[in-house]
Amino acid sequence: MQITDISISLRDEDKLKAFVNVTFDYCFVVRGMKVIEGTSGLFVSMPSRKANDGTYRDVAHPINSEFRQEIEKQILAKYNEIVAGQSDQGNVH
Repeated sequence: MQITDISISLRDEDKLKAFVNVTFDYCFVVRGMKVIEGTSGLFVSMPSRKANDGTYRDVAHPINSEFRQEIEKQILAKYNEIVAGQSDQGNVH
């Protein structure tokens, strides 16, 4: 399965840095991923829903750590490219 498109919508919030939609093989999209600023740096959060008990559960997620790392690597590379492009133009939030 290949990532064929990454769409990023930047946010100017304390921890939430962007919403992300990822298309796989030109035929399946996962919407609602997030780029989050954590205590150890940026990470990608999978889309989730609030359960009746108040906890949050992922509605879509990688089955193994290798694919999770690949998704995160590509999303963060695209995010950093966009942020750097804005910085070059003097439009950093």
